Amino acid sequence: MSVKAGKHARELLLKEYRGVLSTHSKAMPGFPFGSVVPYCLDAEGFPLMLISRIAQHTHNLKQDAKCSLLVGERGAEDVQAVGRLTLLAHARQLEDGAQIEAAAQRYYRYFPGSQDHHRVHDFDFWRLEPVRWRYIGGFGAIHWLDQVALANPFAGESEASMVEHMNDDHVAAIAHYVELAGLPRHAPAELVGVDSEGFHLRIAQGLYWLAFPTSCNSAHEVRQALVVLARATVWPTGDQASA
Repeated sequence: MSVKAGKHARELLLKEYRGVLSTHSKAMPGFPFGSVVPYCLDAEGFPLMLISRIAQHTHNLKQDAKCSLLVGERGAEDVQAVGRLTLLAHARQLEDGAQIEAAAQRYYRYFPGSQDHHRVHDFDFWRLEPVRWRYIGGFGAIHWLDQVALANPFAGESEASMVEHMNDDHVAAIAHYVELAGLPRHAPAELVGVDSEGFHLRIAQGLYWLAFPTSCNSAHEVRQALVVLARATVWPTGDQASA
């Protein structure tokens, strides 16, 4: 049961790209401070955020790195009947140059508008290093989990190469994925990320994660999965899209 719950929790983390980050208030000691922040997952599957140095969260985290991130399914009529995930974590500011560069390359694909903020203003990358997870999959489906994150075997040059290749040479296939999954078509879709369990498309400002028919452990398997989807008439795994 915990393995299944962990998979569902990870899929929720992948499908969403924003959550409520809560930190310990420096200005109001003893009170939690929460606000919505966007995130993507780094090479280890940990939430990666770009936060201004003047933001309240930065002041709070500099004093106490303990924090939580609440992620929930959006658009549901009954919020108690759908999945939500709370991550208890230590936030760590990235300071190593190579780590910052790797984080920037991935984060900018997901949130291209943030590139100017990072360069012109004082923003830093932070990642949430998990301590424990609390996943609720609906009424009565409550789980404390020690392991949810999954390292991305393609993070780095391999992922960047696959993303570039698909966006440059397989625009029709990406459009087919959009149609197949019933995603919005008001703007062209771009592939922005690939992991072992699926891939992310960006449509305008929205991000959508779509699951592969089966997990992929190599670039060759990713290619095969994308070809299968490009030829499919229905999505092989059912309704896997979430905006």
